Amino acid sequence: MKNFTMKDEEFICENCNQKVKKLNYTARDHCPYCLYSKHVDILPGDRKNTCKGLLKPIGIEKFKDSFKIIYQCQKCKEIHKNIMAKDDNMDLIITLSNQN
Repeated sequence: MKNFTMKDEEFICENCNQKVKKLNYTARDHCPYCLYSKHVDILPGDRKNTCKGLLKPIGIEKFKDSFKIIYQCQKCKEIHKNIMAKDDNMDLIITLSNQN
């Protein structure tokens, strides 16, 4: 993706307060424990979005040989999607997939 800025950073999840480590194979864009993300990007990795609301996981969709987590921003209500990571909480992924 030509508009992708690589940002693989550690952070403290604002939803569950877990320390989230770098992913080390692509950009970390959500918490692997609770699956929440933060509405910080306009283009992936740019950190230019002023919303800064929490992105709540609301569903799952098939994407190539993996899945995307569907999010809704709790502040501005926009819908976003992120590819799931290898270390994501599979129990939560399964729960979300059963809600679709």
